Amino acid sequence: MRFADIGQQLRAYRLESGLRAEEIAARLGVSRAALYRYEKGEVIKLDTIRRLAELLKISPLSLLGIGVEYFSRPLALQERLRQVEEDAEQILQLGGALCTLVTTDAYDAALTDALAEAADAAPERLAFHGAAEQALGLLAARKKAYQSRRPSIIAMVSEQALRSFLVDGIAPAMNLSERVRHRCRVAARTELENVAALMESVPMGLQIGLLPDAEPNGNFIVLRARDRAHLCANPFQPDSVPIGAIGVGTITAADEAVSIHQRVAEAAWREARKGAEAAARVRLLLAETRMH
Repeated sequence: MRFADIGQQLRAYRLESGLRAEEIAARLGVSRAALYRYEKGEVIKLDTIRRLAELLKISPLSLLGIGVEYFSRPLALQERLRQVEEDAEQILQLGGALCTLVTTDAYDAALTDALAEAADAAPERLAFHGAAEQALGLLAARKKAYQSRRPSIIAMVSEQALRSFLVDGIAPAMNLSERVRHRCRVAARTELENVAALMESVPMGLQIGLLPDAEPNGNFIVLRARDRAHLCANPFQPDSVPIGAIGVGTITAADEAVSIHQRVAEAAWREARKGAEAAARVRLLLAETRMH
């Protein structure tokens, strides 16, 4: 029984629900101190596991890692993804415009500006500011963990997603001033120049390919640790609106789900453009966009 995994799910739920630790502890019939111990991975009584499964509205089997975890809030999914990444030795990504873990400081800076401006204009200004700080903190923590551990990454980005990214820039769903929107577009160009450079140089443990056809019908990530693998389907990118984003993300360790997605990703990798060919295509997209 993986108590550390259960503790991670409990912490993710606390972020997802917006409830205070005292409220969750009361619903579980334990003290707040016990709740924090459970989040750290200490042994949980079976009766508490049953109550926790009821609280999370999932089956006890799902809580024990056999089923699927569902997330309707970006922050909760980003936190759970961070937890899984901490143990991952191999990461396989299919779809999207970027590999989040290798984005540059320009991405972080533009996203910080976008979130600050969107928060100032939001009806729930304080809540948005708090969520924005959490989102940036989670992104920084994920990138820091990657830099220190260096799991191997194979990422396949979509040409269609790259085009949209260049046109809209970072944080496309946020209503921004022309000044900040311009900065987000400039930062998007910086990211694609970085992607092209990484494609061409192929640093150790990092390969980025370009999918030649349309955007895949659903982006996903397979994360493999030494003794376990997880599948994450994430509709919430780091530059999504942290409050009010609509979607449902999932994470599962079910063998059949991981296996079929792994096979699909491996087949896509065989067809993807790689190395200098992929880099040249990305640079062509940059040149074409500059012309408009």
